[in-house]
Amino acid sequence: MNANVESDNVVKTGTTTIGMKIKDGVILATDQRATMNNLIANSHVQKVYPLADNLGMTISGLVGDAQLMVRYMQSQISIYTMQKGAPMSVQTAATLMGSVIRQGFYLGPILAGYDRTGGHVFSVDGAGGVIEDDYTSSGSGSITAYGALETLYKPDMTKKEGIDVAIAGLNAARRRDNYTGDGMLILYIGPKGYEWVPQEDIKARCEELGFKYPN
Repeated sequence: MNANVESDNVVKTGTTTIGMKIKDGVILATDQRATMNNLIANSHVQKVYPLADNLGMTISGLVGDAQLMVRYMQSQISIYTMQKGAPMSVQTAATLMGSVIRQGFYLGPILAGYDRTGGHVFSVDGAGGVIEDDYTSSGSGSITAYGALETLYKPDMTKKEGIDVAIAGLNAARRRDNYTGDGMLILYIGPKGYEWVPQEDIKARCEELGFKYPN
């Protein structure tokens, strides 16, 4: 499905997604709710994906468009790596995604990763604009998440500190945005590649911070 789809009978991620640059890499975090108009269509949606050992992306928008974008990016990055004999840089991957999204994808992705110049986080808009920042958020709950990020984010955070800020941002969004909720996924990407934060660790940290999980 593309950006011209107006029907309410399509599955959308609604969502809150977060990308942050930290001391030794980047953090990508999302909730897990998908909606169809006012209906919760699914409570276990994957909205953050590794694209390569050093790259990842979050998705918001139409689920069909998002899944197609993930597959396309994974295949193009693999081809690039085989041809060049080196990983694709984060800037190159973000530029590639920006050029593709202009074809008519209804998406608001975040692309982040780690390369020889360090960690980088890029937001990509529907017109193909690519903007690098220390932290960013997309989706229906992003305004609320930004409040937590503006308050808690600081440069050169440790991995543990970054995870705490991501959890706080997602928690703030799920409390005020109907389209955000049903769990959290957190991906860390650093010098040794990507690493999922285990669900049991997220649940334990939510409890320590005084947040309910998943809702």
